[in-house]
Amino acid sequence: MTAVAGWNEEVAREIVTRLVALDGAMLPILHALQDEFGYVDPAAVPVIAAALNISRAEAHGTISFYHDFRAAPAGRRVVKICRAEACQANGCEGLLDEVRARAGLSPDVPGDDRLTIETVYCLGNCALGPSALVDGELVGRLDADRLIGLCANGSVEDAQVAAGETK
Repeated sequence: MTAVAGWNEEVAREIVTRLVALDGAMLPILHALQDEFGYVDPAAVPVIAAALNISRAEAHGTISFYHDFRAAPAGRRVVKICRAEACQANGCEGLLDEVRARAGLSPDVPGDDRLTIETVYCLGNCALGPSALVDGELVGRLDADRLIGLCANGSVEDAQVAAGETK
C-alpha cells in the first residue's frame, strides 16, 4: 500500500480514469483507491458512479457489500479475527468475550489510528483456531493473553512461537 497522506480527489479521479475501460472495472477501481489511500473515501462514490454510468446507490452498495473496503483509514495495526465455524468450535467467541471484558476491545467498532480489529470468516487455518491475521501475518491457537498482546502492538513472531507455530 502506498497510502497518500489523506484523501485527494484529483488522484482518485486519475485512478478511476485509468481503470474505467476495464471489463468489470468497479472492483479494480475500488482496490486501487484503497491501495492508494488506505480506504475508499465516501467522496469517491459520485466519482465512480459518474465514470461507470451507474447510480450512487449502486456504487455505495458495492463498497459496503465487500468487507475488505474501508470508509475510513485503518489503524497502524490491523487485527483480523476469524469467526468461521472451525474457529467458533475452537472457542473464538469466548476469546472475544474475554478480550472485551479484560481489555475493552471489540471487533468491527471504529477505533483510533492505533488499532483496527475486524472479523473475517475463514483464514484457512482451521486446524489451529482460533486464528487471526495480524498485519498480514497468520497467528493460530490464540488465547486472550496473546490476542490482547497483539492488539497492544506485541510481536507477531513471539505470538506464533508461543502458540507452537513455526515459519
